Amino acid sequence: MVTYIAFLRAINVGGRTVKMDRLRELFAGLGLEGVRTYIQSGNVFFRTGETDRKALAERIGAALEEGLGYPVPVMLRTLEEVEAVVALDPFADVEVTEDKRLCVLFLSEPLPDGIELPAVSPKGDWEMIGATEDAAFVVMHVRNGRLNGNPATAFPKSYGGQATSRFFHTTAKIAAAARKD
Repeated sequence: MVTYIAFLRAINVGGRTVKMDRLRELFAGLGLEGVRTYIQSGNVFFRTGETDRKALAERIGAALEEGLGYPVPVMLRTLEEVEAVVALDPFADVEVTEDKRLCVLFLSEPLPDGIELPAVSPKGDWEMIGATEDAAFVVMHVRNGRLNGNPATAFPKSYGGQATSRFFHTTAKIAAAARKD
């Protein structure tokens, strides 16, 4: 059995409220085992013997769309993959201040070729400082008390994938919570 973490996009944002009980029910209804959630932003842990990750993500996405009434992009990672992202410590050289937020963008498709890193938004709202094949590491800058800009705009329009972000410190907490049984 593999422990997966599903990072869901569009959960409890933009007026779309989903109770975690309902989310767990939808995952359990797919025959996934040990289903748990972490905070209210669409982080679901589960175990399965299924090995086709793409098919599993599509199956989960279809069940969520049917059960919630709108599409929910699903980024699946094994627990070990999330722990490896945390172990990379991609923000080690970033001086943390009150106006910076460290974010991991989990990607549904491999990072597009040709992205020059570091990449900085035209307005200086964010800096994409590094990446792996399926995650990008972004420093967001708080301006007037808000996070602005979308780092996915660094991807070419031909990029067919989706992304969802989590603060780096939350990603570490997600991995630790998923490790507990």
